[in-house]
Amino acid sequence: MSKRAIRILLIVVVVLGGLFVAADRFAVSFAENEAAEKLKNQEGLSSTPDVSIKGFPFLTQVIGGKLDDVEISMKDYDAKSDGDTIRVAELDATMHGVDFSGDYSSATADRAAGVARISYDELLKAAESEPVELPLGATGKVVGLSDGGDGKIKVAIEVSKGGTKLPKPVHVLSSVSVEGDTIRVHADKIPRKLEVLGLNIPLPEGLVRDVTDFEEKVSDLPGGIRLDTVQAAPDGVDVAVKGENVDLVS
Repeated sequence: MSKRAIRILLIVVVVLGGLFVAADRFAVSFAENEAAEKLKNQEGLSSTPDVSIKGFPFLTQVIGGKLDDVEISMKDYDAKSDGDTIRVAELDATMHGVDFSGDYSSATADRAAGVARISYDELLKAAESEPVELPLGATGKVVGLSDGGDGKIKVAIEVSKGGTKLPKPVHVLSSVSVEGDTIRVHADKIPRKLEVLGLNIPLPEGLVRDVTDFEEKVSDLPGGIRLDTVQAAPDGVDVAVKGENVDLVS
């Protein structure tokens, strides 16, 4: 084969390769958009989620009927919580081994893992209640949650007596954990007494824990994924989620 023929062959290969890459990227973009719209409608989201199909080439994965990995990011998802809802500020998950139908109307992942972020303001709703009666006519209630460092949550408790509030809230550091579909907040240590308006008020542990300790159920996450572990973060809690045979679109 002459040098000229080799050059022509190389040019043809490069052009065909470029066309294949362009077609592959167009196809993956179309599939991502279709999946995102279906996911938005299925989950009743206010905004369209981001769907990113990983792996190259995409078209060979389509021929095989299975995608390697699909990354999903959605915002402001309303999960269920004891007859009410709790807003998940952001949910990022990676789906591994995704089987899909030809028209992308259904897709199921072998397994999934990700992180759901819940703000402190949203988690505070679970702690808000009527003030709890303490000794000597005092009352206490949780009025704020924040990052306590080292994986702890700082719980702010407002104490009042006779309608007069303490100038500053009382703070306790609490551990956060997951049990089943429930996030639990448990004070590591509680004060034994408190000075209010010149009175030393004893604080029985059981009564104080009625104020400090609370839980929040989080269920009905997309595709049947479930809570795994939880960690306190600067703006809220990061909940690790996981699942098997997850319905991405159905």
